[in-house]
Amino acid sequence: MSNPARRQPLLALAVVIAVASTLFIANLHSRAGAAPAAHWVGSWAAALTPAAVDGPSAEGFADQTVRMVIHTSVGGEQARIRLSNVYGTRTLTVGHVTIGLPSGGGGLQPGSVREGLFNGRPSVLIPRGVEMLSDPVVMDVPAMATVAVSVWLPVPTGRATYHFIAKSTSYSGPGDHASDESATALKDPLPSWFYVAALDVLSHEAQGTVAVLGDSISDGFGAKTNGNRRFPDDLAARLAVLPSSRHAPGVVNVSLTGNAYGHDGDAIKVPNAGDSALSRFDRDVVAQTGVRAVIVELGINDIWIYKDSPDAIITELRQLAVRAHEAGLRVLVCTLTPWKGYTAWTAALDVTRLSVNDYIRSTKDLDGVVDADEALRDPNQPAQLRPEWDSGDHIHPNDGGLQALANAVPLDQLAG
Repeated sequence: MSNPARRQPLLALAVVIAVASTLFIANLHSRAGAAPAAHWVGSWAAALTPAAVDGPSAEGFADQTVRMVIHTSVGGEQARIRLSNVYGTRTLTVGHVTIGLPSGGGGLQPGSVREGLFNGRPSVLIPRGVEMLSDPVVMDVPAMATVAVSVWLPVPTGRATYHFIAKSTSYSGPGDHASDESATALKDPLPSWFYVAALDVLSHEAQGTVAVLGDSISDGFGAKTNGNRRFPDDLAARLAVLPSSRHAPGVVNVSLTGNAYGHDGDAIKVPNAGDSALSRFDRDVVAQTGVRAVIVELGINDIWIYKDSPDAIITELRQLAVRAHEAGLRVLVCTLTPWKGYTAWTAALDVTRLSVNDYIRSTKDLDGVVDADEALRDPNQPAQLRPEWDSGDHIHPNDGGLQALANAVPLDQLAG
């Protein structure tokens, strides 16, 4: 016969185990049914440069509103913008900022305008060399769509911090019209973005951000204006159609026309090329919200403008990869694309390109390769772009070529 005194502790232990198991299973079900926590990711960004020697960036603004149209990658339930005075010559006074949805021609969709605040106030002073992040703005930010950021600059700005080749038309006019849905007062078209460095969104779906660090090819030099067909836009579109379980990241384009690994742009010889990729890497890549990976599309300017050797380019590329890995980022690098027919092309310079490509394809220094050369070259003339993907200057792909470049990116290296 069993001992009742021994059965009581065993019964109590069984009850404890049953209750704990029930709670554990209930907790699992609760977690499975809960939506992922929202977090900030980068949806859009631009690399900025000092003002040009002349034009609107050199003249600056005084009591003017500038409305800039940008293109998101991922959407979210809140937004915040980053304004930059990194290359300014004085403190920048921002009097009024709004975010809205464009209706075309500089106008905004009725009811879409949201006020941007800084520490609860509509105006902010941004010291020279500094960037400022706005307070979160509650709004439904659409994915793969255009957003307009309007900035009123009430006092003379001096030389502007800007991005020259926006491939998107901005608008300006006198006075404070940041909240105007109408474009009546904003009659002056501009080809550039001014002061706006990034748009972040609060998202439940997207995980992290991919930064594209490139030159004019990624900057969209050969793409149609206002078409949003830059290579990073096309990449974001590919990621956007993945199943939600893949948690596709945001894509930000921090490319600059004329940019090189180890050479700063020159206001006269290489205008608007900005700081070298190595010197701007921390600010333009590592500092992006939620960044987890970088795609590097650089090197052709180092060859044709600066006549760098393969060893010099490879050394600088490796330095960039080391710094990216130290920051915890995955690194994918594009092979250098064909350019025979461009005015500066020579067979000797093309040997440098092929040598760099051999390194990119064979090295273990990188996490992945985007074989842009293979994707874009003419099978019958491999030193040249495919004719149907040539924008006309024989070095910059057109919209079709930029799509082919985006199609060459291995998505499994970025999502899920």
